[in-house]
Amino acid sequence: MATDPVCGMWVDERTSTLRLTRDNRTYYFCAESCLHQFAEPQRARRDLARRLSVAWPLAIAVVLLTYAVGTPTALLGAAGLAAVVQGYAGLPFYRGTVDSVRSRSWNMDVLIAIGSTAAFGYSLAALALPSTLPHDYYFDASALIVTLILTGNYLEHLTRARAGSALRRLGEVVPSTAVAIRGGSDVVLPVAELGVGERVRVRPGGRFPADGVVRSGSTSVDESLLTGESTPVRRGVGDRVLAGSVSLDGLVEVETTAVAADTFVAQVGALLADAEMSKVPLQRTADRIAAAFVPVVLGLGLAAGLFWGTLGGGGLTVGVLVFVTVVIAACPCAFGIATPAAIVVGTGRAAESGILFRGEESLVRAATVDLVVTDKTGTLTVGRPTVSEVRATEGGSDAEVLALAAAVERGSEHPLARAVEAAARIRGLTVPSATELRVEPGRGAFGLVDGRPVEVTRVEPREVESTRDGVGAGLAGALTATGASVALVRHDGRTIGALSFTDPVAPGAALAVGTLQRSGVPVVMATGDLDASARNVAATVGIGEVHSGLRPAEKLELIRGFQRAGRRVAYVGDGINDAPALAAADLGIAIGTGTDVAREAGGVILVRPDLRGVPLAFGIARRTVRKVRSNLTWAIGYNTVLLPIGAGVLVPWLGFGIYSFLPVLGAVAMAISSTSVVLNSLSLRWVSVAGAPDPVQRPQRTL
Repeated sequence: MATDPVCGMWVDERTSTLRLTRDNRTYYFCAESCLHQFAEPQRARRDLARRLSVAWPLAIAVVLLTYAVGTPTALLGAAGLAAVVQGYAGLPFYRGTVDSVRSRSWNMDVLIAIGSTAAFGYSLAALALPSTLPHDYYFDASALIVTLILTGNYLEHLTRARAGSALRRLGEVVPSTAVAIRGGSDVVLPVAELGVGERVRVRPGGRFPADGVVRSGSTSVDESLLTGESTPVRRGVGDRVLAGSVSLDGLVEVETTAVAADTFVAQVGALLADAEMSKVPLQRTADRIAAAFVPVVLGLGLAAGLFWGTLGGGGLTVGVLVFVTVVIAACPCAFGIATPAAIVVGTGRAAESGILFRGEESLVRAATVDLVVTDKTGTLTVGRPTVSEVRATEGGSDAEVLALAAAVERGSEHPLARAVEAAARIRGLTVPSATELRVEPGRGAFGLVDGRPVEVTRVEPREVESTRDGVGAGLAGALTATGASVALVRHDGRTIGALSFTDPVAPGAALAVGTLQRSGVPVVMATGDLDASARNVAATVGIGEVHSGLRPAEKLELIRGFQRAGRRVAYVGDGINDAPALAAADLGIAIGTGTDVAREAGGVILVRPDLRGVPLAFGIARRTVRKVRSNLTWAIGYNTVLLPIGAGVLVPWLGFGIYSFLPVLGAVAMAISSTSVVLNSLSLRWVSVAGAPDPVQRPQRTL
């Protein structure tokens, strides 16, 4: 048993909704808080909304009582209302200050709490001691400072919530119950009680409770919430289905292959949660600067306040106001949210298009890639062979060749056998019955049709010359020259035709390659397939440099060679067979929808098997990093300008009178700065890449 790090509840490690491993520790999350990144933030956002609903009316009332009325009674009322704002709306800043002191880690809450308290405390003292202190009251400043900064914090929470909508939806797609087939009857039970290898029944309109393989029936499946694919896909016997996807029009039985925290949706949730918990190098740098910035600002504020209050001739009132102005104007709120605001929006935008950035530095690395090396099968191609051509010998018919081949391939689970059956079905052929079916691994399928032997044998290019008859050699030679795989079909001992198999180029692959190359990122193919097949695909999608017949170790050495030449390499593969290459590359990109990919892949995972996600991932990463830098530039520039003003650089020209309104203006400017950072980051939601349509169609701006 383990405890949920959010709600503290006990969690069964075998049935936890979400499991996340970080820093060699594994965290388990229960159903009530499985997507933990949104449990506490939602409560915090609601709490901020409640405090703002009190703070704004009271702050406005304080301003009116102070300036529109101005009587002693009105000032007492303003003091009381400002105290409520300070004590209730400003309570989070005081809590943050206490935490900062306890942890000895300075943060912006310290500046807000000290600055607003100084303004309120001085005003209260002036009201209580009218004969000792000047009649200057800044209850309006203290109330507006707290209210404006709280508003900026609320906007930041809204930004995070909006950006995290994709992750939050993941927690809602898996049903709470499943219909398991036990003892020959249907049993409704909680999803948490399902085991691997169980049969479950899913009716039309129902959601799949676990990842699995269809064992009976067929249906159209809506996977849009998981993969972004808006068009339903057909799933039949032997096809994989994902937990959370919807069976639209058929009754199917599914054998579970992954349950609870091992399902694809849970793995995706863990990856997104990991991205949210991570801090990229830019954020760690910003945190260090902010931690050093706070004590510097406090020291500067005290020094400036003492100088203008004593040596400068401004008196106590001016000294206090100078201190408050420096602290409030320099409060690095925009600096603090500059990086996380952009990172959260950028990763959320990517997740909506089925792109998951994994690990602390994958987003930054994706922004610097200048060479893409890609596998062929399953990346540039769909990964499933299809019958591309049927050739009958003279006097025969293509239909007869295909029908006889399909008859004996029924006994095989080989991908080529399934391709033959699919081709016959698509062409509407009547497939005869076959008996005495047998499959010889590495050779082919055999059987009897109407008592006469039929055999479908695979022919490798090196075996063409040794083919037993000239007719077969001629057919095989002509077809293998195109890079296709070939099978000869013999009936009653005579070659009657041949079938060629190709792995079709994936939709969008050519567009993705073209987009990458136009953006200055060349694409290289590295595959273990035959040279003819590899070059045929490369020519189709527009790749010029091809390395074929490579073993995993040779792919690894190829990538290291590019890196020694100074290139920053991204490798695109399936996440398993290409594991060494994925690990060696500066950025590993796994393409596909299997849970094995989600567990094993490198820095980026493309949920949908669509290569167009690669240029889009690079575009989002580059734009996000640019946003982070522009946010930091704005925040630093803002403080660079306002700090000297707050410290009194304009006093010789404008006099001490400017400090009667500078604290509030500083708070307004700080709120505007924070809001501008949030809005600048939100523009990432409309990122697209010129020439590469987003796999998920949505209104976009072009990079």
